[in-house]
Amino acid sequence: MAKIIDGKAIAAQIKEEVKAGVAEFAKQGITVTLAVIQVGEDPASCVYVRNKKRTCTELGIRSLAYEIPEQTSEEELLSLVEELNGREDVDGILVQLPLPAHISEKKVIAAIDPKKDVDGFHPYNVGALSTGEKGFLPGTPAGIIQLLKRSGIDIDGKECVVIGRSNIVGKPMAQLLLKENGTVTIAHSHTKNLPEVTRRADILIVAIGQRKMITKEFVKAGAVVIDVGMHRDENNKLCGDVDYADVFETAGAITPVPGGVGPMTIAMLMHNCLESVRLRLS
Repeated sequence: MAKIIDGKAIAAQIKEEVKAGVAEFAKQGITVTLAVIQVGEDPASCVYVRNKKRTCTELGIRSLAYEIPEQTSEEELLSLVEELNGREDVDGILVQLPLPAHISEKKVIAAIDPKKDVDGFHPYNVGALSTGEKGFLPGTPAGIIQLLKRSGIDIDGKECVVIGRSNIVGKPMAQLLLKENGTVTIAHSHTKNLPEVTRRADILIVAIGQRKMITKEFVKAGAVVIDVGMHRDENNKLCGDVDYADVFETAGAITPVPGGVGPMTIAMLMHNCLESVRLRLS
């Protein structure tokens, strides 16, 4: 039977650490500030932005909200980003994705000052991760590393399989596992004999975007299974890419959905906001 990796509890630890760091800066007269830009009213984005603002308030981080209409032009958005880049009282800039179709996500991400790119998506920060330089790490992969470490799971020398190759999760996840001396395989939609590949994994990270796709046939006995997916099942309950009930008896440890990876993403975003101030002052 699997040990449940409690993302809520670990995220709470990290948020307490961030709160203490923010309070220390406040004593020096420094207010940690995050600017959040949301274009349009995508329902999922509204939920994410609301959660981010609430977490900022909990931790003593000042949040500046820019909720702008869907019709906003690319030029107007880039101009706002440029203005925030130049403001000394803004430490982190986050542009909520997805953006409307008429705005280039690539252009907008590239326009953010890498030192304020708390999402870790700017090409500079992506390159820094690849070469082992200092930079911001994307929240979800960085959060997964914290989940593993704070659960006493050693990555060094382990067979790690990441299912998914997105720029936001799959690729940076593989890089971070390599950095921790894992032996890493990236699997994806073109991988042949996927169950055969995933059954080699001591640590299996699933970010494939298909509801309950991973069953016990994909999992080696005793493996650690990290589920990045977020869907609704046939009963409208939240579920992940992993069939939790089916895999639970086979896995050695597993993240639930909800309450696993999800809470870590916002916790690591807040950690990055604090780091942006430390980097600026160093």
